[in-house]
Amino acid sequence: MERTGPVAPAGWTASAGPVEPPGPRGGLADPGGPRGEARRDGPLRPAGRDGQGDQSGQYDQGGWGGQGDRSGQYDQGRRGGQGDRSDQAGLLGRIFLTRVLEPGDETGGRWVRELGVDGVVRRLRQRGEPLPGVSGKRWAGLLARAERADPRRDLAVARGAGVRFVCPGDTEWPGQLDDLGDGRPLGLWVRGTPDLRMWALRSVALVGARACTEYGAFMAATLAAGLAEKGWIVVSGGAYGIDGAAHRGALGAGGATVAVLACGVDRPYPRGHAGLIGRIAEQGLVVGELPPGEHPTPSRFILRNRVIAALTRGTVVVEAAHRSGSLVTARAARRLGRHTIGVPGPATSGLSAGVHELLRHDAALVTDADEIVELVGDMGELAPERRGPVLPRDLLDPAVRQVLAAVPVRRAARPDDIARTAQTTPDDAIAKLYELRALGYVERHGDSWKLTRQAMISVRAGADDR
Repeated sequence: MERTGPVAPAGWTASAGPVEPPGPRGGLADPGGPRGEARRDGPLRPAGRDGQGDQSGQYDQGGWGGQGDRSGQYDQGRRGGQGDRSDQAGLLGRIFLTRVLEPGDETGGRWVRELGVDGVVRRLRQRGEPLPGVSGKRWAGLLARAERADPRRDLAVARGAGVRFVCPGDTEWPGQLDDLGDGRPLGLWVRGTPDLRMWALRSVALVGARACTEYGAFMAATLAAGLAEKGWIVVSGGAYGIDGAAHRGALGAGGATVAVLACGVDRPYPRGHAGLIGRIAEQGLVVGELPPGEHPTPSRFILRNRVIAALTRGTVVVEAAHRSGSLVTARAARRLGRHTIGVPGPATSGLSAGVHELLRHDAALVTDADEIVELVGDMGELAPERRGPVLPRDLLDPAVRQVLAAVPVRRAARPDDIARTAQTTPDDAIAKLYELRALGYVERHGDSWKLTRQAMISVRAGADDR
């Protein structure tokens, strides 16, 4: 069934909160607290929901999918739209953590891997013992964020904006993001109807400078259009400059494109691209790690780039100065074993200096979409072989071509002089000269021979080839 947006998880109501999910053997997990032992014959409401426990008005984590993620496997294979209550509670837990942890927080990712989503959320909501490796100052900041987090509100806002939340284990989750390890997103907010996982299987990132040149914008749009025509998904960051040109190139060719934002997907940034991002959401996908309403920061832009690199088969840097953020994407792609690709620019352009530095190391040089597909595509998807134009003189027999080359350009010459230069006999030279005359290359003047105007043009073209 096609999903048009997130829905409130089964078992959650505004007044009663979550219903405890089944335990591992068909019973119910003990929620702890003064409620006593777990019952075997039905759902049990977690402690604190009657007002005697948690006084914050938020979620008591004892009932957030008690068995979820305890294995440290990130809910792999447990989700997929079946409505399991532990899965839904785990979903709320991940949404909660997107409000508390910054994108790319590897320490937080380690907590989730080792303690599970429920374990991390419980520590934060119960304001108990600090999580491993966190300073007192940071722990206070995390608790302040946790106090304000409201995953049900985020789901409602997302639903109103046509946004869904995709997390690890969902059938729509792109498995290649798992290569990020502990820096893997807790989940992705997705705006648009296509399936993210299927689109990511055949995708290429096009990134570059915001303050790009006309050459850079042209190349980005041309490459994106070429990739779109070949059935590839163009992924970029929705920013000004190269990103915007890449998105427009793909859309203009009737292709598909994905914008990965460093803010909430319901809040287009930059504001000047609100129309473009809206069009991407209609024709493609808008993706982000941050919950609705979140604004971008410089660090979030940098951390967003790792998602672009991991999501795609390769990263193409069109224009980038030495300190460009797009080089972060290229370096992340290299670490992840993806293709790192660069488009050369003028040697005098500072906006191409970063790309040239990539090319001096292990990045591949490309000039068109065919060459990109040859790198990132399947076996046999080769770029066409490129050669210069075939001139009429190229079709001549080598011996005839040697006699033609021996005829002086600016004066007539006798057959014996031509034969000596061509390293052949005078009789053979004369035979070849008559053959060349029939083809319009030479003409006879008395006892001498000279090139025709047509032949002089051909000879000059051959000199340019050399």
